[in-house]
Formats: sequence, C-alpha cells, structure tokens
Amino acid sequence: MKTSLLRLSLAAALCCSMLTASAATTDHTASKYKIDLPPSADLTYAIQAKQSGITLGGEGSVKWQVDDKRFSVKSETRAMLFGKILEASSEGAIDSFGLAPTLFVNKRFRKEATTTTFHRDSGTIGFSESSESYPIKGGEQDRTSIIWQLISVARAAPQQFKPGSDWTFFVAGMRDAEPWTFKVISTEKIKTPLGDLDAVHIFKAPPPDAKDQQLDIWLAPSLEWYPVRLRFTDPNKDFVEQTLQQVSNKAGK
Repeated sequence: MKTSLLRLSLAAALCCSMLTASAATTDHTASKYKIDLPPSADLTYAIQAKQSGITLGGEGSVKWQVDDKRFSVKSETRAMLFGKILEASSEGAIDSFGLAPTLFVNKRFRKEATTTTFHRDSGTIGFSESSESYPIKGGEQDRTSIIWQLISVARAAPQQFKPGSDWTFFVAGMRDAEPWTFKVISTEKIKTPLGDLDAVHIFKAPPPDAKDQQLDIWLAPSLEWYPVRLRFTDPNKDFVEQTLQQVSNKAGK
C-alpha cells in the first residue's frame, strides 16, 4: 500500500510536473501565441487512481496568482495516511510571449527539492539535477507553468482552439527539456461538484520513441478555462484522475 500511495502522489501532480521527459534536445523554436491570462484563483481537486490493481484516493490544490507583471503557481498533492507528499511551484514574469518562468521547484515525498532556473540575463535554462543547458528563445515553460500558458493561449484564441488543432511548446522538467504538443480532441460534458460543465478535451501523447505517461486535460470555457479534469495514464493502463471540486478567490468575485 505504501508503494502504491507514493506512486499516486508522484503521478498526480497538477500541471504535469511528473511527466517524464525523453532524450534532451536543444533544437527548438520560439513559441509565440496571443495570450489572455485567467484570473487568479485557488482550485481544489479530488484524486482517484488505480495503481497496481489498488484503488486509491487523495486531494490536490493549486494556487494561481497573476497581475500585469508577475505570476506564480503553487500546487500540493496529499494522500491518505501520508499527508503532503508532493509540492511544485513556478514563478516569473509576464512578457510578450506570455508566462516567462524564472524558477521551477519540485519537491517529492522524502526527497530533496529540485530546481530549474531560467537565467533571463544569460538567456539559458539550467538544472540542479543535471548539467544540461538550453537557450531561451521565447515562450519556454516549465512543467507547472505550461498548463497555465496553454489556458492563456486558449482564452485568447477560442475559435482557433478547435478539434484537430495542435499547439506546441518547449517545456523544461527537472533534468532536461523537450517540445510538448497538445492536440484538441473535442468538447465534452464533465460532471463535477460545481455542476455539469462543457469542457474542451486536450491530449498530450508521449513522444513516439518513449513509453511515458499520456496526459488528458479538460478545460472549461464557462469557468475561465480552468482545468476541470486531468487524467494521467501509464502504458499499463494504470491511471490517476483529478477532478475539480472548488474554485475560490477569483479576481473580481
């Protein structure tokens, strides 16, 4: 049970902080889209999972804060019996590309925190866990900021955010970075404690040469495009699913 709960905690981090990167590459282009940042909010999620044949549960929270010049995202994952077992955060500025992270921190259960630093002065991305380095060309994200950059792009271009469209970003993890491509699948109705919500289903597949988790995201246009559901699926069909329970502290509310 202890191992399964730990797997739940590691897989369930909101904003993709636990998706495994493939081989490093420095070949990337700037990703510049129009953006419309969502209002600041606190979001609470219920977590359900099947890991090694065992059904598990937990809860997650995300605190998204933004103003004209700065942003921050802080997420926590809690599992029964263990309490807080995963923390992830991203902070930075707002520039012409959207979110411009400066620091991404990931803290796993019983492990030291890892940091990914976007050195804006020197124009490079560096990692506490490896010697890899990548140039900053514009639009690069980390695994916590990427969901909020994706939301901002969707809000700015809802008519273009339609089934069949692809949206690619360069995303830094804990040790390296790679391009991530999100494909818009369809609009579906999602049941939540907040009611039945029409949500845009977006899919991120692992790279063709990798056997990583796949990620499905559902964004609700009627709820500021916040994520109302996320589902991480392993190659063996084990999964972790997060469903929105509550939204509070929205700007202007």
